[in-house]
Amino acid sequence: MFFAQKEKKENNKKNRKVTKMKKEMNLKKQIFLRGLLGIPLGITIGYLITIVLSLVWGNGYYSPCVPSLASIMGSEIGAVVLQTALCALLGVSFGATSVIWQIEHWGIVKQTGIYFLINSIVMMPVAYFSYWMEHTLAGFLQYFGIFILIFAIVWGVQFVRGRRDVDAMNKRLHGTRQDKDK
Repeated sequence: MFFAQKEKKENNKKNRKVTKMKKEMNLKKQIFLRGLLGIPLGITIGYLITIVLSLVWGNGYYSPCVPSLASIMGSEIGAVVLQTALCALLGVSFGATSVIWQIEHWGIVKQTGIYFLINSIVMMPVAYFSYWMEHTLAGFLQYFGIFILIFAIVWGVQFVRGRRDVDAMNKRLHGTRQDKDK
């Protein structure tokens, strides 16, 4: 009897370990796949931003990149290639880190903090090398402030949507329970 209980405990321990390993592998796979999906998404968003900026400040002309980047790179095409690669990198970062929201044992504060930290570490050098910000401390702080504002707005909208979805599920669940009680 003792040996059977000991063997059962060992099997349960092994099963938990295997389950944990499968979850970790699935998480790594999700990071990789979402990162890959982020490449075309990042490039597309970067391209759309250049269209919007050209509409606002282009005086009727399309500007595929900041003129100072084209000047530094020696050609507009070189600047566009660099900017495209950097937008792809941003897409990888935001795509890969989106798995953070799936880690259920982390609280919302930890998820938000780590997601923000990782993407800030990627975003700020990309913005610097793309010349999306002035290369001064004031330019950095201004750009970072705008990044924080946009992040907070998007996070707030997502949070409210998530809260509304949870409330709707709870109402349906509560309604289902009342129907069963009758």
